[in-house]
Amino acid sequence: MHSPHDPYVRVRDAREHNLKGVDVDVPRDVVAVFTGVSGSGKSSLAFGTVYAEAQRRYFESVAPYARRLIHQVGAPKVGEITGLPPAVSLQQRRAAPTSRSSVGTVTNLSNSLRMLFSRAGDYPPGAERLDSDAFSPNTAAGACPECHGLGRVHRTTEELLVPDPALSIRDGAIAAWPGAWQGKNLRDVLDALGHDVDRPWRELPAADREWILFTDEQPVVTVHPVRDAGRIQRPYQGTYTSARRYVMKTFSDSRSATLRAKAERFLTSAPCPVCGGGRLRPESLAVTVGGRTIAELAALPLTELAGLLPADGETAKVLTGDLVSRITPVVELGLGYLSLDRSTPTLSAGELQRLRLATQLRSGLFGVVYVLDEPSAGLHPADTEALLTVLARLKAAGNSVFVVEHHLEVMRGADWIVDVGPLAGEHGGRVLYSGPVAGLAEVAGSATARHLFDRSPAPARRVRTPRDRVTVGPVSRHNLRGVRAEFPLGVLTAVTGVSGSGKSTLVGEITGDLPGVGRLVSVDQRPIGRTPRSNLATYTGLFDVVRKVFAATDEARERGYGVGRFSFNVPGGRCETCQGEGFVSVELLFLPSTYAPCPDCGGARYNPGTLEVAYRGRNIAGVLDLTVEEAAEFIADTPAVARSLAALLDVGLGYLRLGQPATELSGGEAQRIKLASELQRGRRSHTLYLLDEPTTGLHPADVEVLMRQLHGLVDAGHTVVVVEHDMSVVAGADHVIDLGPGGGDAGGRIVAAGPPGEVARASGSATAPYLERALDGGTRR
Repeated sequence: MHSPHDPYVRVRDAREHNLKGVDVDVPRDVVAVFTGVSGSGKSSLAFGTVYAEAQRRYFESVAPYARRLIHQVGAPKVGEITGLPPAVSLQQRRAAPTSRSSVGTVTNLSNSLRMLFSRAGDYPPGAERLDSDAFSPNTAAGACPECHGLGRVHRTTEELLVPDPALSIRDGAIAAWPGAWQGKNLRDVLDALGHDVDRPWRELPAADREWILFTDEQPVVTVHPVRDAGRIQRPYQGTYTSARRYVMKTFSDSRSATLRAKAERFLTSAPCPVCGGGRLRPESLAVTVGGRTIAELAALPLTELAGLLPADGETAKVLTGDLVSRITPVVELGLGYLSLDRSTPTLSAGELQRLRLATQLRSGLFGVVYVLDEPSAGLHPADTEALLTVLARLKAAGNSVFVVEHHLEVMRGADWIVDVGPLAGEHGGRVLYSGPVAGLAEVAGSATARHLFDRSPAPARRVRTPRDRVTVGPVSRHNLRGVRAEFPLGVLTAVTGVSGSGKSTLVGEITGDLPGVGRLVSVDQRPIGRTPRSNLATYTGLFDVVRKVFAATDEARERGYGVGRFSFNVPGGRCETCQGEGFVSVELLFLPSTYAPCPDCGGARYNPGTLEVAYRGRNIAGVLDLTVEEAAEFIADTPAVARSLAALLDVGLGYLRLGQPATELSGGEAQRIKLASELQRGRRSHTLYLLDEPTTGLHPADVEVLMRQLHGLVDAGHTVVVVEHDMSVVAGADHVIDLGPGGGDAGGRIVAAGPPGEVARASGSATAPYLERALDGGTRR
């Protein structure tokens, strides 16, 4: 029996995901790194077991009414965990895509700044003091009445809605309207209302054109459709919606990114004429601090904002002190280039997690376990030291810090390391070592040890000669000011620089229209889907082939089951309780909603009838449960499937399950799935591949696998451009473009460009010293 003051968190018989009855002891009050190749089981141990159990115990302590809702979440598969304090999780979940969420709201800095304006702002003579809510664009008290606190207004014009006035309405003059039946319905309704849908648009009376495009009326009429031969079409009640109303509704309400993007083509966006983009009411914008409005201060980089806050007067001094103490950890983590009004969806997952980490430093919690998911993601090597300082401060405040991490410098700076492996998926799930970092050197078969203690120079590689160049610029966007860059064709180019130096902005200017580009494939880290319904098999198209294989079995033919029966997205074969998701959303009222396995199908997604059909001894749910590696053996004789699976294996994703929900995938995994989808299409004419930090979430051993693929693409005659912080990747590139020297306003220019050896010697480059060490055999990551 362990004492209540046990200095260790002791895990016994952990079996979550691929863990094979793991027993491990990790000391409290240390910085402990959980590492191993991608898919080895380190996240299953740190998040799926340790954090999940701490969360379950917290739920057990809440009121019985609330606990009723929570029981469905389930407990982790573990024998027991002792010595476990309360836990706080900081994962790399992307924020919900709302333009109202910002750096200021995530860090609570906006609250402090609003309080400063409310209590210590300079008000116009005779104006009454405003509550802090009046300085928030997200409240009725503060939002500009014209743009509802968004700062921009979206409008449309006849020229945008009707690009070709020579066409008639029936021929599609109103380009903004939807296609297919919905568009035909609107044309038929107009016809029934007495408008001439066959005359060229420009010949219609101006008043009619105005009404058709811009009316807010929604008249209902009886429509008698023109009958097609052999089809009976009955009259129906049709409702008219003007083109503007349709576009505005689609743009503001549609959940489909494609439909929103189409609607946006028919809109112009301009700063709100009332608030000038300040997002607030005139009386709120009339209050200043240091001669600036709250909107002006919120637009400044945090480093600049901290230096402009006033220190006169007792109230101002206290509130300014609070603000500066909150800004300091954000700047320490290399995010001083961000402004408070920067919207959350424009941040990378790594930036968002580091903002949350900075907020935790101010929380004053002690005696808890912080479980962090790759806090070094998206971090330039120059900023890693600051991250280690922040982790040490969390520890010094009396907390335990458990970090899932691949970055070698973070491992070297830890007190304790837990190495999980040896390989991914079924070939992992064991703890190879748990102890002080130096002891890992003795562990044979550890991929981590091989990279952590390897000091040999980067292998010499002949730099390829470009066959041509693509010129971009001059670019003046964000912090780039008239930047011109040359990207050589037929080689691998790495774009480097500290966070916020302008890398993604510059690379984003490469378009398929530029001479010499040819086919352009941009592989980013956006999720491949936002619900459990989207998964690896559906995204790659592999599932279409698997469904055909099941529909062709004797059992399916006897029962009359077609291909659609084996889809979990349509009624028929799916479980109707969860509508084929395998999960049901559990609303926790006072906590974010979570997903729990469906109580009827247990997560299988299908109804019993569908699950009775087997192929080679497995039903359709069983095939979705296979890893890519297992599936490659199971259906190796189906060429279309084999090609998809081979591409996924080539980018190191053999450990993922075919039906793994998109919500469980990291940004790096989503990016490699997209790359695999592209690779399986076969090589075509010259293609330029753009990748944004493809090594995020990758163990150094997996980086080698990925780089073999990228070098293979270049050897096949293609061009690859990567935005990258991993110095082992940069050292192996043919050409390097380094931006900086700092982030935000201190960056935005090209500091050095050329082969890696040349850039490593550049003065004034934050990247150069780290690149030089990688080339010489010092730290690689």
